[in-house]
Amino acid sequence: MRTLQHLSLLGATISTALMAGLFFAFTFAIMPALRGADDRTFVDVMQRINVSILNPVFLTVFTGGLIVTIVAGALHLGSDDRSALPWIIAGLVLYGAVLLITGGFNVPLNDKLAAAGDPNAIANLAAVREHFEDPWNVGNVVRTFANIAACCCLAYGLIVDGRSAARADASAPSGVTASSAEDGPSAHEPNTVEHDWSAPVPSR
Repeated sequence: MRTLQHLSLLGATISTALMAGLFFAFTFAIMPALRGADDRTFVDVMQRINVSILNPVFLTVFTGGLIVTIVAGALHLGSDDRSALPWIIAGLVLYGAVLLITGGFNVPLNDKLAAAGDPNAIANLAAVREHFEDPWNVGNVVRTFANIAACCCLAYGLIVDGRSAARADASAPSGVTASSAEDGPSAHEPNTVEHDWSAPVPSR
């Protein structure tokens, strides 16, 4: 049980860290680079990015982060040691906010940009860009920092979980770890030899 708790929390931390890194790159590298591009280039590049990013790897990490965090929370909720649970809940709430911002704000803007059509056929590229760029950047900045905060909460929860396991191992009897103790005492009891006292004792 302890191993599953730790692995699920580790998976949640890694997945949210990957998403935070992606959004961070958009906020501080990709969008600033595109700011100096002409309108046609900007619209064309963003349309291409919005299509290519919808791949199995991205979708697995993006949605998997929420699922694994929920699993980690459920496993810790059912445990006697819930020291990491508040941090998992905080991370879950923050990452849920990331999904809401993405689905309720950035994705609709992406859809409108795609609906504008081929950049070569758009009559007013400047207007299309104006209605997309600044609002999208605002939503992306907010979800970037929300995602970073979620990752930090889960990472600290992972530290708390590790410390708790170490304390449990230190307080356990010699040779018994916190995880092995959950298997029950039978695995660590010494074998005893039963004597048949009813057997006759040979005379001298």
